[in-house]
Amino acid sequence: MKVAVVVFPGSNCDRDMFHVLTDVFNFETQYFWHQDKLPNNIDAVILPGGFSYGDRLRAGVIAANSPIISSVKKLANSGTPILGVCNGFQILVESELLPGVLLKNTSLNFMCEWTNLIVNNNNTPFTNKLKVGQKIPIPIANGEGRYFADKKLLSELKNNNQIVFSYQNRVNGSTEQIAGICNKDGNVVGMMPHPERAAEAIINPVDYKPSSLIFESLLKTLGVKN
Repeated sequence: MKVAVVVFPGSNCDRDMFHVLTDVFNFETQYFWHQDKLPNNIDAVILPGGFSYGDRLRAGVIAANSPIISSVKKLANSGTPILGVCNGFQILVESELLPGVLLKNTSLNFMCEWTNLIVNNNNTPFTNKLKVGQKIPIPIANGEGRYFADKKLLSELKNNNQIVFSYQNRVNGSTEQIAGICNKDGNVVGMMPHPERAAEAIINPVDYKPSSLIFESLLKTLGVKN
């Protein structure tokens, strides 16, 4: 049960993610630098939040061309669970592992606040212990978190059940309040909100259990009883 947390220059949520995976859910977790190559025995990969390469040019675009992304793509194509959170979501989009584009928030401001997610798809490695329609209290922290899909792509996402999470309320101008999507096979998931900042009672002022189910879902996917 080996989980890789990929670290890019500018990552700032890698330690938060490592802590939750290792200390809260007992995953065997290892950091991998963006110039590394991921071994084939990795069971899951997490791309954490932050500001990879200072968000130069466009959020996630330089990181999407880092050497390690070739390994991430190889594992993704083999069915390995991949999760990108915030900047990690941006990297997955820029590397074309997920469709669409992430743009500046309609407010043009960095947003850091608590919001509610609604589960739309519970058939992924990170949502199989959640219920469709379930509400997740969770924080967002981004400046370029507005997911955009044109009519054609939006139709494809709906037809393929690729919309994993949506915001309960209109938050940043995302197309139909989309907050997270997956690839057609369902093993690659990207989400803008931060589950690692909401999965413990001590830091979640509302209810930590829904966010913790994202990590418990991965345990279930990997065949670990919890």
